[in-house]
Amino acid sequence: MAEKFTVLLVDDTSENLALMSEILKTEYRVIAAKSGQSALNILDTKPVDIVLLDIIMPEMDGYEVIRRIKATEKLTDIPVIFLTAKNSIQDEELGFSLGACDYINKPISPPIIQSRVRTHIQIKRHRDFLKDKNAYLESEVQKRTKELSDAQDATIAAMASLAETRDQETGNHIKRTQLYVKTLAARLATLTKYKHVLTEEVIELFYKSAPLHDIGKVGIPDAILLKQGRLTPPEFEVMKTHAQLGYEAIAKAEEELSGEVKFLQIAKDIARFHHEKWDGSGYPLGLSGTEIPLSARLMAIADVYDALISKRVYKDAIPHEQALKIICDGRGSHFDPEILDEFIAIEKVFFSIARKYSD
Repeated sequence: MAEKFTVLLVDDTSENLALMSEILKTEYRVIAAKSGQSALNILDTKPVDIVLLDIIMPEMDGYEVIRRIKATEKLTDIPVIFLTAKNSIQDEELGFSLGACDYINKPISPPIIQSRVRTHIQIKRHRDFLKDKNAYLESEVQKRTKELSDAQDATIAAMASLAETRDQETGNHIKRTQLYVKTLAARLATLTKYKHVLTEEVIELFYKSAPLHDIGKVGIPDAILLKQGRLTPPEFEVMKTHAQLGYEAIAKAEEELSGEVKFLQIAKDIARFHHEKWDGSGYPLGLSGTEIPLSARLMAIADVYDALISKRVYKDAIPHEQALKIICDGRGSHFDPEILDEFIAIEKVFFSIARKYSD
């Protein structure tokens, strides 16, 4: 047997409560309250599906009762029917404006009461169903969005590992530089100049895109990429092409997708321009100053710092303090001086990341 819906009757007259209860008790579970405060107490402690509310009551009238019901988040969706002898148009307008779903004048008609209660409970049931359905769908959307985000991260990691496996001594280089960029961007976001540019969303996109900075190395011959010792000038020219190769690879992937993909746009900038220098002496285009995208200026510091402290086939790792001095010497020539100053302010955080994710 299906559970009965609960009706709360609110009236200060015992005779009216008895009459209403007699009309509804066969079909519904009926609870009675002889005052507004008593009704609110019941609503606070027991589940109620609909309220039938008198207006003229001592201490707290029906208008105040409905105001409090509608002001309480967990009660606001409960339908309230006014049941009253106040039958002027102004009274009805006020009742509906306060959130009543219906307004029935006394003396009451049992068939009308039964019909109206049944109708509004059905409406509430359908509304609750849609509300639950929407909550379920929203939950599913969030779940699917997370799955897509996780798949995206996994795809990025897989693509980045193509370059990493070509240069096996880089170890955790990708993870470290990713964290360096995020940390430095967050620091920069504390400055007035950048706080509206480097939002949490943008910083997260920088973080997601950073692993693709060296994806172009997959196109560099092993003889050059894995060479022990310094590259000859012609070999270095070949090595420099990895920036453009990475850009083109990401651009090709972007073409396969419909619409803009923000993290791929940022990834293109990072891959192509992270070897540009503040004074215009970098590659591949010789950009200078703020012509260089912000994401690439951040990556330039992260990439060089990690290259200095890491062992490569062509060099040994150097200590943090020595790497710090080399980078500081590049202030205003290799690196954006403003960003470099913020790097210096948090250099110990970089060192901590380097130790945590050491090769």
